[in-house]
Amino acid sequence: MYMSFKSPELQVTKALAGALWCLAEPPESWRRPSLLSSAPYSPGCGLGVSRRSVLFASRKSIKEKARLRLREFDVGDKFSHLPLPKASVLLPLMVREGQLHLLLTVRSMQLRRSPGEVCFPGGKCEATDKDEIDTALREAKEEVGLQPDKVEVICRLVPGIDKMNHLVTPVVGFIEDTFQAIPNPDEVSNVFVMPLEYFVKPLNYKTLPYKTSSGYLSWMHCFTYDDHEHKMSFKIWGLTAHFAVLLALVIFGKRPTFEVDYDLDNLLSSSENKFMDLYASLYERKKSNL
Repeated sequence: MYMSFKSPELQVTKALAGALWCLAEPPESWRRPSLLSSAPYSPGCGLGVSRRSVLFASRKSIKEKARLRLREFDVGDKFSHLPLPKASVLLPLMVREGQLHLLLTVRSMQLRRSPGEVCFPGGKCEATDKDEIDTALREAKEEVGLQPDKVEVICRLVPGIDKMNHLVTPVVGFIEDTFQAIPNPDEVSNVFVMPLEYFVKPLNYKTLPYKTSSGYLSWMHCFTYDDHEHKMSFKIWGLTAHFAVLLALVIFGKRPTFEVDYDLDNLLSSSENKFMDLYASLYERKKSNL
């Protein structure tokens, strides 16, 4: 059986060619349904239909390229056996205005731990969770009303260790750009979306010194993002910034405008080694306290 496979790039080229051809049509063609029109689709090559085709093909191409990169960095359950209490966060990606964006939340001021801080939807593993993915999806549903079946889970990246010594696994998934968050006021005070590229090419960045859970002095990324939609500024730092930077490095594969503690030519092994060094220092400290 003969089957034809067309690349996303070819589809974009054809859609663009269609759009250009339409511009040569008589003025009546401009009265076809626009991109945002609720009118039903009718055959023909109206400008709105062509623009819609281009946008759809472009969005599909952006997602597919990101998927391919992310799957190369999927660690699965490689670190799940480590004897630390477990937690997970969901890193929700979407394509908006031709760019990858990331959804983040602001913790409620009612919470005892880290009130008002920016984070990803997530939390501690519960007995009913099958794995880290289950935890991340359950927490996202509880915090922002994101239904698990509306998330296309792609991978698990190298985990981190938070200040409470939880093994925190970042789960990456795509969501629709039309998703409307319903924040749980007991846990979340705000939800916002920002370009992923900001985490390799920020406008406002600095480093902050901190002491690791194993007692060593180090530094962390700190980003300030001005959200014009909400007319607010958000500070992203700590483990949240760490995961966002790793995600951006994985997907874009380019050197950021600031220093990172990775070998960018061997990002997967470098990030795994860095994590294991952190875990080893924590383990040694625990032994010394016995």
